[in-house]
Amino acid sequence: MDAAFLVFAAVFGAITGSFLNAVIHRLPRGIGLGSPRRSFCPNCGKTVPWHENLPVVGWLLLRGKCSVCGWAIPTRYPLVEALTAVFFAGLWFWFGAPLAFCYWVFAALLIAGTFIDFEHFIIPDSITWGGAAAGILLSVLVPEMMGSHVRWEAAVWSLIGAAAGFLSVWAIVEAGKLAFGRIRHSFAESETFEWVREGDSAMLRIGTEELRWEDIFSRRGDVLRIKAAGGFQVDGRDYAEGELVFRFDRLEAGGEGFVLDSISRISGRMSQVVIPREAMGFGDVKFMACIGAFLGWQSILFVLFAGSVVGAVAGVAGMFLAKDRSGARLPFGPFLALGALGWLFGGRELAQWYFSAWRGVF
Repeated sequence: MDAAFLVFAAVFGAITGSFLNAVIHRLPRGIGLGSPRRSFCPNCGKTVPWHENLPVVGWLLLRGKCSVCGWAIPTRYPLVEALTAVFFAGLWFWFGAPLAFCYWVFAALLIAGTFIDFEHFIIPDSITWGGAAAGILLSVLVPEMMGSHVRWEAAVWSLIGAAAGFLSVWAIVEAGKLAFGRIRHSFAESETFEWVREGDSAMLRIGTEELRWEDIFSRRGDVLRIKAAGGFQVDGRDYAEGELVFRFDRLEAGGEGFVLDSISRISGRMSQVVIPREAMGFGDVKFMACIGAFLGWQSILFVLFAGSVVGAVAGVAGMFLAKDRSGARLPFGPFLALGALGWLFGGRELAQWYFSAWRGVF
């Protein structure tokens, strides 16, 4: 019976992984999970028949290509299905019922968030906030998640875990913003710049580089500074050399203030620019709230430490392996997910052993 339940967990995990592939593809693109209801080829739009949609097996039978247009189906599809199968089986083996059922939900959230973050550098709120709500609800239904037998007590501990996860990473984000929240570029020879309105948005061009306005400003207090060289123009009006101080919706320059909604074009040459940036995405803050809601406040330090160590190693490896240095840019969410899984599969016991060993020393 144990072997049969383990096989069932793996098969159910593979099926869940097939559903997660739909979530990973559709959610960040704004495609509803129910419209269309059936899986389809992202390249030609062909509806995938059931026998081609079998987890892992379907991809192998198709040799990784769409049967109609020949589009190469990413290896992410069988990888997600196989990983979900392995984790579901492992969680069943490690915890059994009813905890395994709760952690299946958690693992599904971690896998979906990880692969969306790798591809789009975002983690949707339906996974982060929705996951935090699911963690609190499941802790009420299965209080053993929080090491309790009282439902209201488990709910309180889950809420504390969510708050601790949120606040811990929020503090790191704020500290990182203060320490590393600006990119300063100085130019030996002056460089052209141009701010232009594009519909409801705007674009900043620095030489040949283009930056979307909403990608520059992540919070209301962010400031972008340009030191003009040889003067600049605001909608054709000339101003002498000076500093332009941009906020998301306004500009201070030439001793005047401007509302950016009333401006079409700002241009000139500059000798220096200071651009605000985020040390870490705010999606990671909300993702950690989800993790804390499922695992409790005791897991936070372990998850952050394990995720940071593995993320640092991966980042350094990426810098050396990528010729164009693009490998240096990695999302942090997947490493938080890895730390959370590490806590489930022995991390709690490792932390208890470590602190008990230190108590023995002192």
